[in-house]
Amino acid sequence: MCLIVADKIGAVSGHTARPASGRPDRRHTVRSEQRGQRLMKAFRLDELEAERAANDGAYLQFLRERNMSVGLYALNAGQLDPQQPHRQDEVYLVVSGRAAITVGEETTEVGRGSVVYVPAGTPHKFHHISEDLRVMVVFSPPEG
Repeated sequence: MCLIVADKIGAVSGHTARPASGRPDRRHTVRSEQRGQRLMKAFRLDELEAERAANDGAYLQFLRERNMSVGLYALNAGQLDPQQPHRQDEVYLVVSGRAAITVGEETTEVGRGSVVYVPAGTPHKFHHISEDLRVMVVFSPPEG
């Protein structure tokens, strides 16, 4: 699965982003307008998950822009969700796994394809995680 984020619409020509090492960065492809401005960033979930796991963290922020940030959050079956309310609005997209989530006083079951909105400052937690959970998290404004 690939996540694509477009910054704005325009005529595009594509090239693979190259870091300072000169080797292509396989994490994303940058599409540029004819004037050379960045237009698109694309990410592969399997590569993001590998990077998150390699860093031994439950959360990997992989995109930060002026008005939003996006990350991959992982909780394994049976694990407790340690998160606290955030100052930003959040949108969760469940990529894989099964669990329940409580937002404020409301609880619902979630699985692959579920989308949940959490208003800023609202207590929320995943629980009853029956299958390893991988969730795309969008914060607006950006986290941190």
